[in-house]
Amino acid sequence: MMKKGTDKDKLKKTIFLLFPLAIIVTGLMLFLPAGSLNYWQAWLFMVTLFIPFFFLAIYFLKHDPELLKRRMKFKEKEAQQILIIKLANIFFFIGFLIPGFDYRFGWSNVPVFLVVLSNLVIFAGILLIFFVYKENSYTSRIIHVEKRQKVVTTGPYSIIRHPMYLGVIMMFISIPTALGSYWALLFFIPVIALIFFRTLNEEKVLLRDLKGYAKYMQKVKYKLVPGVW
Repeated sequence: MMKKGTDKDKLKKTIFLLFPLAIIVTGLMLFLPAGSLNYWQAWLFMVTLFIPFFFLAIYFLKHDPELLKRRMKFKEKEAQQILIIKLANIFFFIGFLIPGFDYRFGWSNVPVFLVVLSNLVIFAGILLIFFVYKENSYTSRIIHVEKRQKVVTTGPYSIIRHPMYLGVIMMFISIPTALGSYWALLFFIPVIALIFFRTLNEEKVLLRDLKGYAKYMQKVKYKLVPGVW
């Protein structure tokens, strides 16, 4: 458990340092390639992304700081996951640069309604992730099982086994068109494919280390999409 006072204050300072840094880095990755601050799709995307995550951070600082602490761990222990994360980061980085160049050189012509719809799907993905975090405090960024961890079978976990990944996929599949680029899809689709591989590997770890997970798998049949997979 997290110590009160000092540890929580330290976590708060870390989050409020990383949050503006994330905004700055994202802005640079979008506006520098675009060569213009008139890139309205990027502004809309950043509002859609960062305002909800700001309120998520505030909420969980108050109600579940342990979850935020787990979400700030980045060092994977599973060899296969290390490779998956490295590959995903490469595609993700390039995919985030492409929309700015697309805006500058006019490669795509994404209609306004699709840009808006894509942002709505991103918001829906964030909302799903919020409910996942609220239901499962052990939703770590890295794949491992803690000593007191139990299988969560309520909320979105009563429908699919990996609802957080569904929320992430909803976001990733929508980011390119939210930013006005069809070409960026070429780099985000491989990231989504890698999430599927991550899901399969994570299930092996949970079956091995989390008591009751095999029984949960029999009860909840689908991994990501109800009725499909």
